[in-house]
Amino acid sequence: MLVIRNGRVIDPKTKTDALLDILIDGKRIVQIAPDIKAPEGAEVIDASGLVVAPGLVDIHVHFREPGQTHKEDIHTGALAAAAGGVTSVVMMANTNPTISDVETLKEVLASAAKEAIHVYTNASITTQFDGEHLTDFKALLETGAVGFSDDGIPLESTKVLKLALDLANANGTFLAVHEEDPGLNGTLGFNESIAEKAFHICGATGVAEYAMIARDVMIAYDRQAHLHVQHLSKAESVEVVAFAQKMGAKITAEVAPQHFSKTEDLLLIKGANAKMNPPLRLESDRQAVIEGLKSGVISVIATDHAPHHADEKAVADITKAPSGMTGLETSLPLGLTNLVETGDLSLMALLEKMTINPASMYSFDAGYLAEGGPADLVIFADKEKRVVSEHFASKASNSPFIGEELTGVVKMTIADGEIVYQNK
Repeated sequence: MLVIRNGRVIDPKTKTDALLDILIDGKRIVQIAPDIKAPEGAEVIDASGLVVAPGLVDIHVHFREPGQTHKEDIHTGALAAAAGGVTSVVMMANTNPTISDVETLKEVLASAAKEAIHVYTNASITTQFDGEHLTDFKALLETGAVGFSDDGIPLESTKVLKLALDLANANGTFLAVHEEDPGLNGTLGFNESIAEKAFHICGATGVAEYAMIARDVMIAYDRQAHLHVQHLSKAESVEVVAFAQKMGAKITAEVAPQHFSKTEDLLLIKGANAKMNPPLRLESDRQAVIEGLKSGVISVIATDHAPHHADEKAVADITKAPSGMTGLETSLPLGLTNLVETGDLSLMALLEKMTINPASMYSFDAGYLAEGGPADLVIFADKEKRVVSEHFASKASNSPFIGEELTGVVKMTIADGEIVYQNK
C-alpha cells in the first residue's frame, strides 16, 4: 500500500485541482481525500509542494525492437518513459522486420509485457511498409495491436488510404499517418529556408506536409473515418486540420514538444541532434502550433521519441545523419517551460493533452485519477529548474536540449501501484 500525502492533485478528466491525499492498494487507487489515515504498514510519500497527476500517456514512440536495438530496445525505452513520468506508451511499427504480421506482433508484445509500465504497439497499415498491400487488421487487433500506422513512410496511394480507412472503420479503429509528399520534398531533416541559406540544398518543404494533410483529411471526411495526423509542424497544417474539423471530419492531431519549443536555427547550434523529421520550422510555425494547442485543434502532445546511436549522429556529413531525437525524458519540462511558464496553456490544459486526451483516443484505462481507477501517477516539481544532462535512461542521448535549463523535474513515477522511477 502507498499513501501520497499533501500533493497538489491535478486530474484533467474531472478538472480537480486541490491539495489531497491518495491511497493506493495494489494496482488501483482506493481513496482520494484530505487527511487520509495511513493503514498499518503502508509506505507514505510526502508530496508537499509537488504536483500529483495521472501518469503521462505518449502515443508516439520508437523503441527500435526488433532489428535496431543498438539504438534502443523496449526495456530501455520503458526506463526512459518512466524517467519522464510516462506510464503508457504506443510504439510505432517501423522496426525490422516491421510489425506487419501476427508472429512479429506476438514477439514484440511478449517483450513489452515484461516492463513495469504499459507498453502498447501499433501494427503497420501496409505489409512491410510497401504502401500497397494492407495488413490483416482484424487478426492484428485480436492479437493485441492497438492501432495502425506506417509512421516514417507516407501513404502515397489515395486508393490504398481509402481502402485502409474503410478497413479501420469496419474494425472500430483508426489510422495514424505520417504526412509528407515525397514528390514535393527535398532533403529530410532540414526546413526549406535554412536548408537553402546555410546548407545550399533543397530541404523539407512545408507544402509537402500540408498538401498531403489536405488530401488525406478530405478522404477521411468522405469515408467518415477517424484519421490521426502525426507530428504536424506547419502553420498551414494547423489551418487545414481546423478546416476539416469544422466540416465535421473525424480528424485528430498531435504535435511534438520540439516543434512548439524551437525553430530551425537550432540546427546551426546543435547540429545533427537538432535534425528531425519533420524538421524544426520557423517562429511563425512554432507560434501557430501553440495556437493550435490553445484552441484544441491539436489535442495531443506526443514525443516522437526517436533514439539513435551517437556514432550515427556524429557522421561528418550532416545530410547523412538520421533524423530524430530522444524525447521521453524532456517532454514534460518542455511543456512546462514553453507553454505553461509563457502563459499559453494552464498546467491543467497541458496535462490534458499529455494524459486523458491520448488515453481516450485509444480507449486506454489511463490518463486520469479516480477512486477505483488505475494507480498510474507522476509526481513532479512544476517550478523547479534543471539543466538537461547528457545522461539519459534511454540508450540514446541524441537530444538538442542537453545543456539547456528547463522548468519541471519528475520526482517519482508510479505504474500499477509500484514505484518505477524515483529521482534520487
